[in-house]
Amino acid sequence: MVNVAILVSAGMAAATSVSLPPGFSLIQVAEAPNARQMAWGDNGTLFVGSRKAGKVHALQDRDGDGYYERRHLVAEGLYLPSGVAFRRGTLYVAAVNRILAFPRVEEHLGAPKSEVVFDGLPSDAHHGWKFIRFAPDGRLIVPVGAPCNICNPELPYASILALDLAKGDYQVLARGVRNSVGFDFHPDSGELFFSDNGRDLMGDDRPPDEINRLTTSGSHFGYPFLHGASVLDPQFKVGAGQQTRFQPPLYELQAHVAPLGIHFYRGEAFPESYRHALFIAEHGSWNRSRKVGYRVSVLTPQADGQWQYSVVIGPWLDGEQPLARPVAFLEHPDGSLLISDDYNGAVYKLTYNGMPAQTADNENNE
Repeated sequence: MVNVAILVSAGMAAATSVSLPPGFSLIQVAEAPNARQMAWGDNGTLFVGSRKAGKVHALQDRDGDGYYERRHLVAEGLYLPSGVAFRRGTLYVAAVNRILAFPRVEEHLGAPKSEVVFDGLPSDAHHGWKFIRFAPDGRLIVPVGAPCNICNPELPYASILALDLAKGDYQVLARGVRNSVGFDFHPDSGELFFSDNGRDLMGDDRPPDEINRLTTSGSHFGYPFLHGASVLDPQFKVGAGQQTRFQPPLYELQAHVAPLGIHFYRGEAFPESYRHALFIAEHGSWNRSRKVGYRVSVLTPQADGQWQYSVVIGPWLDGEQPLARPVAFLEHPDGSLLISDDYNGAVYKLTYNGMPAQTADNENNE
């Protein structure tokens, strides 16, 4: 890994240094207050949701220089509109208990009209903000977090739902999911992979945060009884042998790194080793004696079926001071990867430029 300067400001004075793999570069290409999930419009508009800001932004690259400087305010005053998705000319926004639609939004960016297409979700703010994405079958996938640190709530809490917007109903895809704020479908198998944030107040190093894979619809992933593969909850207990009814995580991350967005890389601009690798936005800890996370990591599939973990960007820390907090990913048409940062209200672009000659020579001499 090499240290490089990043954050070429595009209307925002922010600069720091971070560790990147050889051949990669990172620049800031947009600013959007409290930037969370992102989505592309059909005409190249970059839509960005927010959480604390209550706004949804539409950004455009007016002169083709790669920087999204023209900004429209699609909506404001919404209830934690973190999640956005775009399908067939319509922008969909998750505002905790409601899903709003903005039809033909790119034709009316200055004054778009909206309608509520689903309003049957819980209104709790605690773990209430949502990441959304359309499944290949056209249903909208929506997680519903637990309204607490540790409790045993009834459905639809602590679950992942598949909404049929036309019929106004849903199917429970996964149960026992404390707080998922990111998921993606495997490019080949179509299986749903999702992040889950582990419970708090069990110490610095327990329980692990998780990356999960859904292989059977309706599976239970353990919360609040079992955390990770083997950490039993001290309050909500299960009998001997009952742990086997829970789906174990695909991969256990370090406790409190707070994985949010995840993304399978589908492009061809990165080295072959990143093809179908799973990028993870580790938003960073808030309740640990020393901070962890604040970085972008990747799980790379191995020939034996295992997954290899490595850090791609970060950590974005100066001692105990956060410098950035990655949230979500969006693949650029040119094969690079956009990364949102709600701490700085920024969107960064990770690009592979090829192996630097000096680095390549040094590696050949070792």
